[in-house]
Amino acid sequence: MSKSFFESRNPVLNEGKLQKLGQSGALSHDGAHDVMSISGAVNKTAILFVILLATSAASFMMPSMFLLIVGIVGGLIAVLVASFKPHTSAIAAPVYAGFQGLALGTISAMYAAQMDGIILQAVSLTFATLISMLLLYRSGLIKVTEKFRAGVMMATGAIFLVYLASFVGSMFGWNMPYLHQGGMIGIGISLVIIAVAALNLLLDFDNFEKAQQARAPKYMEWFCGLSLMVTLVWLYIEFLRLLSMLNRD
Repeated sequence: MSKSFFESRNPVLNEGKLQKLGQSGALSHDGAHDVMSISGAVNKTAILFVILLATSAASFMMPSMFLLIVGIVGGLIAVLVASFKPHTSAIAAPVYAGFQGLALGTISAMYAAQMDGIILQAVSLTFATLISMLLLYRSGLIKVTEKFRAGVMMATGAIFLVYLASFVGSMFGWNMPYLHQGGMIGIGISLVIIAVAALNLLLDFDNFEKAQQARAPKYMEWFCGLSLMVTLVWLYIEFLRLLSMLNRD
């Protein structure tokens, strides 16, 4: 199974489903509206981060291809379940964080064995990007319009298809040129992918606001938190790849 494919996975969540579900709030058992809030979604995201951090630490101490594969498959299944059935997000999101942490810990250990300090650098760059994009979003310098959203989603989908083609090709002994190689072209491709991942953060922030404004059901806090976590994991892995290539060159 191709290591490079696991190192560069792109989040694909159904944004339209979020908007559709956000048209009305859900009624709780006592008849009162039990709706999503941004603060609630932030709290859920923090919980997911703690879960991911815990399983990542365990996997980092005992890295193995078994944990990598189990983490990837388990995380992917959880994301797909939440995407098609968002009301399961309260369960699917923590499950994703747990499984993804297993994969992330092993991936991190692989890179740490190649380059000292790469984990701290990748984490720092990931959170610096998160804060920077949040400030840009809050300042209004970048507005998430329908055209902007469509453009980012098209770019994201294209990257996903490229990695899917790379994975399928690797099963038959073919590697996509430049995608996982160093050099100026490889570094340039990595920077483009990181830029697209960073733009996905803007979509995640916008989803938080739109879901609250639409009085989306309470479980959408977990769904939005899951979406943000997927983007951050993707961004972190891409920073690991970029730093690794820069170290080789």
